[in-house]
Amino acid sequence: MNRNSILVVCSVVLVTMSACAKEAPPAAPPPPEVMVTDAIQRDVPVSMELVGQAKGFQDVEIRARVEGFLEQVAFAEGSLVRKGQLLYVIDRKPLEAAVANAKGQLATAQARLEKAKNDVNRYTPLVAKQAISQQELDNALAARDAMTAQVDAQQAALEKAQIDLGYTTITSPIDGLIGTTQVKTGNLVGRGDNTLLVTISQIDPILFRAGMAEAEYLRVARRVQDETAKGTRAAPIPIQLILADGTIHPQEGRVDAIERNIDPTTGTLAIQIKFPNPQRLVRPGQYGRVKFDIDVKKGAILVPQRAVQELQGLYSLAVVGADNKVSFRNVKVGPRDGSLWVIEEGLKAGERVIVEGVQKVREGAVVTPKPTPAETKSAVAPSASTPGADGAKAEVK
Repeated sequence: MNRNSILVVCSVVLVTMSACAKEAPPAAPPPPEVMVTDAIQRDVPVSMELVGQAKGFQDVEIRARVEGFLEQVAFAEGSLVRKGQLLYVIDRKPLEAAVANAKGQLATAQARLEKAKNDVNRYTPLVAKQAISQQELDNALAARDAMTAQVDAQQAALEKAQIDLGYTTITSPIDGLIGTTQVKTGNLVGRGDNTLLVTISQIDPILFRAGMAEAEYLRVARRVQDETAKGTRAAPIPIQLILADGTIHPQEGRVDAIERNIDPTTGTLAIQIKFPNPQRLVRPGQYGRVKFDIDVKKGAILVPQRAVQELQGLYSLAVVGADNKVSFRNVKVGPRDGSLWVIEEGLKAGERVIVEGVQKVREGAVVTPKPTPAETKSAVAPSASTPGADGAKAEVK
């Protein structure tokens, strides 16, 4: 074999060895791992949430009832005051003088009445003896009656002066929280009108006023009528007060009053709820939400809220079938239950839904499902509206 033939054979051998040394094509990647949980089924109380504002059980305006210069402000602004506690003192001297003058006028009228009575007593036997005319006796009787009326008028004037004098000392009519004073020592009060001095609010218990949508009112009213007709109406529904920071007021409330008419401008019916407030944490003017059960949804299907995808008002779930294939379903959502969401249509109890990793999959993809613990109801759920034609807000408790 010549030199060229040997080179050709070596080249063929090298090419063959190089082809054999190429790596095999990579294997298919394993299915992506996703976290799944089973849809659960249970009875869910449906509750209503109403936004409103607190107000004092009593809001009493303290006003000056007599004219005078303010001598003393005897309370700490923003503190709790007791019934009968001294609040203000108005200059007494002018009214003390008025009382003294009224006493003098009364004494004068009483002396004149006494003289008129003596005249009548003296003239009466003289008329019988025809020593004086009947006209003189009649005049004496008229004078006595006039002086009797004068004494009554002066007695009333004295009583009024004494009452006015009592108004110079102003005390609290209730136990409550007092606001800031509207006038300071040295101000002239009570001239021309009853000057507002301060406002006191009784805040234990405290009231909470909220507006209920007309559609929700009709729903609740019909339910109450049905329960009354069946004789199954239970005790008053306990009501929770959710404060502005999301915490729940420790005391449950009860309905105190319902307004007689629906506000035509807002279409809402005002409802007033009374809450015990022994710690005086809730103050008049605070905003919050009240929450109470209005129905029970039997056999509701629930999934974690984070499993629900929303796009332009449409809701969907990623469901993992028995063959570990993913299918996306449009569903109809209902009210929320803490960290769970009621699914009205599109899902059955026990089906697995993806709660984490949905961004890694597509329709028909095979996945490796990893179970995650079922979620439970949280202490305070965020507000959420149930989609509906009337736009009213309902939430699961």
